Amino acid sequence: MSASQTQQPDFKRELTQVVPHLRAFARGLCGRPDLADDLVQDTLLRAWAARDRFVAGTSIRAWTFTILRNAWFTEMRRNRFRADYDEAVADRILTSPAGQEAPLHLADLSRALMELPAERREALLLVGAGGFSYEEAAAICGCAVGTIKSRVGRGRAQLTAMIEEGRIPTRGNASESSRALMAELDRITPKD
Repeated sequence: MSASQTQQPDFKRELTQVVPHLRAFARGLCGRPDLADDLVQDTLLRAWAARDRFVAGTSIRAWTFTILRNAWFTEMRRNRFRADYDEAVADRILTSPAGQEAPLHLADLSRALMELPAERREALLLVGAGGFSYEEAAAICGCAVGTIKSRVGRGRAQLTAMIEEGRIPTRGNASESSRALMAELDRITPKD
């Protein structure tokens, strides 16, 4: 039995453990559960195919988050010429209102988070919700540590301003995916 075959069960176990984190990050990037699940599935397939290139002892979370992020950008480049999907219209047509409401502050934060520029939202999700250090988040995003710190700081300031000034999008504009994103992030965030 080769060394890579003996390490395969460990790799599979570690890859399985990172799936909830990948799902939360993917939902934060794309804002839709269906697209997020497709993105995570693609990421897992790519990670499995490249398992021989994974360096044992390094962070599999950071490695898979980088794969997911690159897959997302590839998908965004492919889709730039496709028509936009109007989620608000689809929500009105395809769903019925929920019987109960999520806590108001969580829903407000979720809607405000989805209003942030993608780079700031990504940085906040990685550092604030994902538990990555600034250095790990910078490696995942392929930018300088100072850039991540700036994005997180500006994102937090923008969220605070939106909430304090009441500039949060109305509940009718909030998507189910953004509420699900916040619930998922709340579930996986390490508790101190």
